[in-house]
Amino acid sequence: MMRSLYSGVSGLKVHQTKMDVIGNNISNVNTVGFKSSQVNFSDILYQTSSAASGPNTTTGTAGVNAKQIGLGANVASITSSMTVSGGSQRTDNALDIMIEGEQFFIVNNGSRNLFTKAGAFNVDANGVLCNSSGCKVMGWQVDPLDSQKCVQDTVSELKVMAPETMYIEPLPTENTYFSGNIDYKDTQLQSDTGKTTTMAFYDNLGQSYMAIMKLQQSPDAQNAYKVSVTDILDSKGDSIFVQKTVEDDGSITYGASAITSFIFGGDGDSFSAEVDEEGNVSIDMEGVDLIFDSETGKFSSVGAEEGGKSVFFRVESDPSPFKMITCDFSSMTMYASSGSSTFKSARGDLNGYGAGKPQGNMTGMSVDVSGRIYGSYDNGDTKLLCQIAVASFANPAGLEAVGSSLFATTMNSGDFDGVGQDVSLSGGKMNTGVLEMSNVDLSTEFTSMITTQRGFQANSRIITTSDTLLEELINLKR
Repeated sequence: MMRSLYSGVSGLKVHQTKMDVIGNNISNVNTVGFKSSQVNFSDILYQTSSAASGPNTTTGTAGVNAKQIGLGANVASITSSMTVSGGSQRTDNALDIMIEGEQFFIVNNGSRNLFTKAGAFNVDANGVLCNSSGCKVMGWQVDPLDSQKCVQDTVSELKVMAPETMYIEPLPTENTYFSGNIDYKDTQLQSDTGKTTTMAFYDNLGQSYMAIMKLQQSPDAQNAYKVSVTDILDSKGDSIFVQKTVEDDGSITYGASAITSFIFGGDGDSFSAEVDEEGNVSIDMEGVDLIFDSETGKFSSVGAEEGGKSVFFRVESDPSPFKMITCDFSSMTMYASSGSSTFKSARGDLNGYGAGKPQGNMTGMSVDVSGRIYGSYDNGDTKLLCQIAVASFANPAGLEAVGSSLFATTMNSGDFDGVGQDVSLSGGKMNTGVLEMSNVDLSTEFTSMITTQRGFQANSRIITTSDTLLEELINLKR
């Protein structure tokens, strides 16, 4: 009877342990990235009162099984459900990330690398990506030789808001193209003012300018026109050829600025601008020839070169922040259009290349499915900043929970190689604006709670019943 007492005690202990695990699971039902655990029992040491014997042909007796009395239950294992994904919680926060797969985020607490499924990240005062526990998110840096990819080297902290990433350098305009339709019956083309448009462009410093372009009918032929530049304005709408001076008495005088000439046409076709006392700009240029096929109305050529599709434009200064711009006129046509014409330009070539951009300041960040983090800038550009690396293990259930939804490697989980891998390598991906919630299943936990309660109750009955038997034994002496 003493054995049954101790068996009952062991049953109470293991069921209490299971209840502890169930309680921990339920308490973390809303914990981001939490992985539930399950308890498995096993029987323990047996007392053999009689060993087994085999059949005896000499005596003609049969074999006898061993007689063993068990001594209770033991906790065989407490296993985490590491490979079971939790539900998805939408947050719409760009730095909330969920891994679809069995990989883990790599974070560093200042002394060692740890691993987590909780992707609720933010940026600290130093611009480093981190989690709510103060651990730095680890990954790879941009390749210095190729800004479109990251070097898969030893993981390091991801500084997403470094001084060099808060802005993006400007790009000068290198190409523009002109489009529209010219109707030779348009009387405006035959006037002194002609048909005007503006050609916008950026210099190397990201400053914006507009060249005022004029299109007029050529006196030589009905299918020939002249394109000229009448002025170049800065971002404030002032001519770059004019220097405005406010005198001590408040009067304003005008004179020529340091910029006096530009190229339009061939590489050596330079023209000068004259400024009068009232600040008016005059440019003596006949203009470049724009020729159309008189039979089909299609573009034929522009400039002095026969069959040429483009001419060059550049403001001349020393030192010069201006880039040579190729102006493509091949999209122009000369069809009938009720006596009206259109004439406009756009930055970039027909594929959008060489449009140029001003300096861009960072306005936000985004993360793609491979964990690459991009900065978004107010000039419409994007820039690769870094990439989040992930880790995978041969036995993820062997990881040791260390709190705060973090895990550490053990001898049975497999080692981390220090480099990690791309999340897409094993078919996984990252979803932004989503968090992986706890994988606790309340229906399972409540069912386990019921069976655990009944098991605890049954084991307590073993103790009380054994006590009653002992009491009856003591009462034999009465």
